[in-house]
Amino acid sequence: MTKEITLRKLRGHKHAHLVVITFSLLFVAIIWTALSTQMQTAKAAVSTETSVQFGKSLFAEGCSSCHGLQGEGTTDGPSLIGVGAAAVDFQVSSGRMPMATQGIQAMRKDPVYSEEEIAALAAYVATFGPGPAIPTDEQIDYTGADIGLGGELFRVNCAQCHNFAGQGGALTEGKYAPNIDLATPRQIYEAMITGPQNMPVFSEESLTPDEKRAIIAYIMALREVPNAGGLDLGRYGPVTEGLFAWTFGLGILIALAIWIGIKAK
Repeated sequence: MTKEITLRKLRGHKHAHLVVITFSLLFVAIIWTALSTQMQTAKAAVSTETSVQFGKSLFAEGCSSCHGLQGEGTTDGPSLIGVGAAAVDFQVSSGRMPMATQGIQAMRKDPVYSEEEIAALAAYVATFGPGPAIPTDEQIDYTGADIGLGGELFRVNCAQCHNFAGQGGALTEGKYAPNIDLATPRQIYEAMITGPQNMPVFSEESLTPDEKRAIIAYIMALREVPNAGGLDLGRYGPVTEGLFAWTFGLGILIALAIWIGIKAK
């Protein structure tokens, strides 16, 4: 009896209808959010599956002859099992893969595939085994990164191969560290986490994500620094550039001396 009286009082309250409407709206919002999340998840799964299937067809046509139908590798190409999507994105977006001809090292060139095709290839190769994923925009955003720290880290970890200004340099057996002037922030980050060709892998224990972004910031800053001395001559350093200047200057002097001697006759 007491409960019935209490319910009647609640139903008769002047704000009862507002409470009912509020709870109804909350209930509908919760149900809608749950359904939307499920729909988005389903769409993402379908999109990923479509991308993987598209990548599979591209891989069979353009990559399997060297890397095998399942990425197991052949005598003409290494295994891709466990390399991850980041390695594919780096190699294909920089035009290094597919290689035009077999050689000691893949050279950078214009990419053969579109961005959509590269993403599909990366998604397919990622199914071969766990490996580094393509870094997100947030991971490669170097806004506010410490350029000074990046320069220090670059000189310690990268300059011995890529030169202090990222101009590249020769290695052993005909190999070389490439010029990184054309590398995008994403490609630089991917190179650090995948270790393409002769480059070592820099794990998060070696270089934290913040330190990787600092290195990217330093490389980007290098491209904007004017050369106060005039021609940069590749920025290979004062010894190399000085030798070039002396050789060029002496060549001009010798040519002038020969010309004066000929005229004197």
